[in-house]
Amino acid sequence: MARTASALHILVKDKELAEEIIAKLKKGAQFDVLAKKHSTCPSGKKGGDLGEFKKGQMVGPFDKVCFNGELFIPHLVKTKFGWHVVKVLYRS
Repeated sequence: MARTASALHILVKDKELAEEIIAKLKKGAQFDVLAKKHSTCPSGKKGGDLGEFKKGQMVGPFDKVCFNGELFIPHLVKTKFGWHVVKVLYRS
């Protein structure tokens, strides 16, 4: 069972923008470029890189995707902070 994960994310206020970002990623857009342009999270300046974090450290729905979702695929996650586009890089 993985105890840590590493992920990239883009935080936006509305679902429509998050879905547009996912569509752009699927067409080959670079995650870091979109994060710097759209993310309201301070991690956006670093291309959305959250680094490595422990299970339970993030809010529930976000944590669930990071520890159970498919790797390298952009996921849409709703939390109290807004809409996240999450790309899980690895688990250990």
